[in-house]
Amino acid sequence: MKKAICLISGGLDSSVAAYIAKNKAYDIYALSFNYGQRHEKEVKCAKKIADSLNAKKHIIFEIDLAKFGGSSLVDKKKQIRQVKDIEEIGKKIPSTYVPARNTIFLSIALAYAEIENAQAIYIGATSTDYSGYPDCRPEYFKAYQKLSNIATKKTIEGGTIKIKTPLLDLSKAEIIKEGIKLNVPFQNTWSCYQGGKKACGHCDSCLLRLKGFKEADIVDPIEYE
Repeated sequence: MKKAICLISGGLDSSVAAYIAKNKAYDIYALSFNYGQRHEKEVKCAKKIADSLNAKKHIIFEIDLAKFGGSSLVDKKKQIRQVKDIEEIGKKIPSTYVPARNTIFLSIALAYAEIENAQAIYIGATSTDYSGYPDCRPEYFKAYQKLSNIATKKTIEGGTIKIKTPLLDLSKAEIIKEGIKLNVPFQNTWSCYQGGKKACGHCDSCLLRLKGFKEADIVDPIEYE
């Protein structure tokens, strides 16, 4: 059986990416991170998504990036911006950027892939309507693939570990439509940077999600303030 390490944050994009892997007949080995983020709600959602995928394993990796700080996602003293105009998103790197986060996560996923003899790592990054993060760009993933090709015993002995980014060129609306086709339980996903009972509706992530559902002409099943 084919095996895929699926990075599942509990958000919309990572959930769709994992469902795409499942649809391609991979056995799912879910990997989530408790990295010192502001709330645990997304990790709880990640558990629900992993369960809905019938993941063979689900590892929640503990790594405290809050010790470094440097991001409003891990430092509650920093304020998460609320933009009034969605066109502002992506023009500069926001305070929610966590330094080198994808590099850290992918490195751990690469080790997990080698241990499980997995052929692929799936990550739900998108470069078309993202918040300006440098580690979500196509050139970043191309470079990381080159690194992974020479970084493990498995790959230098002729095996492969492919970094799969099936959403990279899709808009949020297109991602949502793909998720609907695959029966992704969007009610169990969480995109908001805040951890309230309801999504705030004002942070970058909420605005991009709301815009995507509106453009897809689909009702978002989660509640907003």
